[in-house]
Amino acid sequence: MPRNPRADQIGTGGRIKSESGGGLPRNAHPDELRQFTALLLAEVRSQAVLIEKLRHQLAGQRHHRFGSSSESIEQLQLALETSEIAVAKMTAKLRLPDEEPKNKPKRRPIPDHIPRMEVELTTGDDDCAQCGGGLRRLGEDVTEELEYVPGRFIVNRIVRPRFACSGCEAFTQAALPSRPIERGRPGPGLLAHVLVNKYADHLPLYRQSGIFERDGIDIDRSTLADWVGKSTALLEPLADAIGRHVLAGQAIFADDTPVKMLAPGTGKTATARLWAYGRDERPWGSAAPPASWYQFSPDRKGQHPKDHLARYQGWMHADWSQIFASHREQLDTICYRA
Repeated sequence: MPRNPRADQIGTGGRIKSESGGGLPRNAHPDELRQFTALLLAEVRSQAVLIEKLRHQLAGQRHHRFGSSSESIEQLQLALETSEIAVAKMTAKLRLPDEEPKNKPKRRPIPDHIPRMEVELTTGDDDCAQCGGGLRRLGEDVTEELEYVPGRFIVNRIVRPRFACSGCEAFTQAALPSRPIERGRPGPGLLAHVLVNKYADHLPLYRQSGIFERDGIDIDRSTLADWVGKSTALLEPLADAIGRHVLAGQAIFADDTPVKMLAPGTGKTATARLWAYGRDERPWGSAAPPASWYQFSPDRKGQHPKDHLARYQGWMHADWSQIFASHREQLDTICYRA
């Protein structure tokens, strides 16, 4: 079966060579040029995917042999995104048909909980344009388009009328509801948005300040920092309650992970630690809700887990570590998992 012409089958005279020895002249039909461009694009796409796959494998080998590599998985993903964007741009400019790779993820249906805004398009005619007869509805074609409405600010105006008695001149007014930050402007939804952006999506406060400025809202970074600090103080009782719930379990899971911490004045970063303690009794039919409790420390000294687990009575599953092993006398009911 003859193969399609490849990029390396272009002759010196500007003709595309084929297996049979024929060629595509310079003044070829646009459809033929479009077909050949599609072949070139498919080859570029496959080469890009292969290169990124090999880079990913090389980074894994380097990490396995030498530890942390300067080229992280995230950087490789960004490089792959750049290649895919370039291919999509070329496909759109040349109006080429999209070719679905075999390993491309299948399109999943849009979840049902996403609100639908239905727009019905009709021709506006009640009678047939051919014979003038009445039209009757046979069915419909539905196309779902996923859209995004950018988040927007709103202002809650809390109006509290003041009343005075006409007989005794007594004064009355409804009390102001409690607010997350007393005498502050932010509502709970805005505070939650800032906290999620900072801690879940790793968006620094100065960048959030710039995003808000595009909407005409001037909120300085220092103001956002003040909001975050007061919010963390407000949430401390909730964090403590989660900790008590986790340590009330008969068995918990423990682990620690390194995190980079700024070390002002040194020009470097220090290695801090996040200690995670989890409770999940669902596998053996418990109705207790699962939860995770996190504690931060600037180093990995064994005194930290000793303090965290000072009042704990039960079993603990953890990777073997001298940090936990050094306090085995205190935690004499601990079960270590190798």
